[in-house]
Formats: sequence, structure tokens, C-alpha cells
Amino acid sequence: MRGWANDFEEFSQALKRSIALGLPGADAQYSLVPPNRPRPDLGAVKQEKNPRLAGVLALFYPIENKPHLVLMKRNTYPGVHSGQISLPGGQIEPHDVDIEATALRETHEEIGVAAHLVDVVGRLTELYIPPSNFLVQPIVGFTYTRPDFVPEAKEVERVLEIPFAAFAQPENLRETTVSARGFTMQVPAFTIGDEIIWGATAMILSELLAIIKE
Repeated sequence: MRGWANDFEEFSQALKRSIALGLPGADAQYSLVPPNRPRPDLGAVKQEKNPRLAGVLALFYPIENKPHLVLMKRNTYPGVHSGQISLPGGQIEPHDVDIEATALRETHEEIGVAAHLVDVVGRLTELYIPPSNFLVQPIVGFTYTRPDFVPEAKEVERVLEIPFAAFAQPENLRETTVSARGFTMQVPAFTIGDEIIWGATAMILSELLAIIKE
């Protein structure tokens, strides 16, 4: 494993530099696409689908100097993403000044991390989610100490704190059977312990891994 796995400062500086140099984009995302999902033209999506805009936050922080990423498992509810593991985030609201503000507001509401604690360092590639008609903008940010997480009980079943190096281990990436929207399917997924991370979240993680590996 490269040095960044055990050195948060090295990891944060490398990620900042790599994002500034350019993104691997949809090619990296779609290496973990669920089966039979076409690769849409985002320009056409914006013109024809009138997608709902959302911002999510990939929030990194150190535990024992190792870079960790926070995810959350959503509660079960009547909706497309019920029970799934996701990054904190949600739909843009009229009072949000930009999509970064959306991601930070939603992160505070869902897991209790105040916006002023987060050092926002850049954006990843936008991602369209057909089942919910969301156009998602992932934001990358850091806190330089471990936050005190306070999950919102109605939305969040639990907070997951995962060493980012776990996503780079080949044995944690495999084809997995999942159920969603009344269907069972085989999908590429990260399996960390008992948790299965797939779909849009896995696609965002795939781009992050491509960035840090470069």
C-alpha cells in the first residue's frame, strides 16, 4: 500500500494536487456502473430531463493519521435509495448559494458536521442517476481532526467511518447481488465488512481512487 494510506497529510496534499490537475471523469465512474445502465450525455440530460440537482460531500479526515471517509446508511423508507449506503448530501434548495453550500448544509443536517469545519478542495465529475432523475455534483472536503458525528435519526440509520485504503484493496471489490426497486441484480460493489457499497456512491469512489492512484 502506498504511503498515503498511513499519512493523512500526504493523502490530503496529493488529492488536492491531483484534483487541480484534472479529473479522470466518467471513464473512471463507469468502471463501476451497474449492468445495463447506459452512459448518458450530460448535456442532453440537462436539456431534456430537467434533472433535480444535488450535492454530496466526500469528507475525509484522520484517525490515527490514516485517511478515513465518512459514509452513511440511510433508513428504510418508501423511496429509490432506501437502505442504501451513500455520501451525505441531497437536493439543492433555493436559499443555497451554490452546490457546495448544498453539500455542506445537507452534511450538517444528516450527520452533524458544521460547514465552517470543512475545507472544500474541489469538485469531482457530475453524475446522473436515472432512477431518481438526480444530477449529482460530488464535492471533496477535509477536516483535519475527526468530527463529532451526530446522525439525523429520521434519515440516517448509522454513520460509517471507513479507512480510504480499504477501497483500494482488490479483495474488497467484487460482483455482488443486491436488491433494489423490486429487482435483484448483480453489480460491481465495494464490500467492506458486512456493508455493500454500490451504484452512484461506488462510481464516485471509483473516480476518487483513480485520482489518488495517479
